[in-house]
Amino acid sequence: MQATNKLMLAMAAALAVSGPAAAHKDSPTPEFKCSSCKEWNHPQKPFKIYGNTWYVGTRELSALLVTSPKGHILLDGALPQSAAIIEKNIKSLGFKMKDVKFILNSHAHFDHAGGIAALQKSSGAMVATSAHGAQVLRDGVIGKDDPQYDPAQDPRIPKIAMVTAVGEGEVVNAGTVAVTAHMTPGHTPGGTSWSWTSCEKGRCLDIVYADSLTAVSTDNFKFTGAYADTLRATIAKVAALKCDIVVSTHPGFTGIADKAASTTASNNTFIDPNGCREYAAGADRRLDARLATEQQPAAAGLPGG
Repeated sequence: MQATNKLMLAMAAALAVSGPAAAHKDSPTPEFKCSSCKEWNHPQKPFKIYGNTWYVGTRELSALLVTSPKGHILLDGALPQSAAIIEKNIKSLGFKMKDVKFILNSHAHFDHAGGIAALQKSSGAMVATSAHGAQVLRDGVIGKDDPQYDPAQDPRIPKIAMVTAVGEGEVVNAGTVAVTAHMTPGHTPGGTSWSWTSCEKGRCLDIVYADSLTAVSTDNFKFTGAYADTLRATIAKVAALKCDIVVSTHPGFTGIADKAASTTASNNTFIDPNGCREYAAGADRRLDARLATEQQPAAAGLPGG
């Protein structure tokens, strides 16, 4: 619980960005500066999750590679400065960037989409996400409908070409990899979770890359009302997904580091049929706590809610 609370505080603090001049340039690899960026971008040695699914992200920002002999799919790109780490991790596993055919995005915030432009450039991959998210990626800036929108800070990401929009239940294919999109708005209006099947030694399991389910925002934004209802429905949707393994966009919420450290050849601790439900239950509790603060007179002064 302490680790989760620390992560929540880090997410809220990360909204204190250095400003649009540092966050957005014509170059696809600017360094985005925020209070948590250095910690989030700490390099992480890649590791296998299960079968053909690999963790290739940083220590605090998830990115997954799902591989096949005829093409791979990469999920998320972390920060702009994370692109080099992700590419290095992919190559260290023996895979080639040119074989990455799709890059899928969970949601279009700087800490999950920032590195996609550079990764697309090095791979030539098509980018896919929800219709709302696709527009944000093309624009390079989140809109006023996003809980983290702040005109004084205007968090930006490098603009991305070759973005395709997907809808609920649509499948993205690369070689023998088939990844299904699940619309999960709430943390952002365009949030998308993804699922697929990975097999190992004849055993096939359902893996879910679950989007953020946290009610994090800039000051004065209130989730109470329709936005909370949307997030609540998304939390229930994630809980109900077919799910043998869950990886969250911020790995700390699903204990990815601990599972990587404890997994052995005979005991893969990533496998947990209750994982999605537990992730959702934690999100429900955090949403309840957030809504309770919004009923307090001083709630508007709380950083990030």
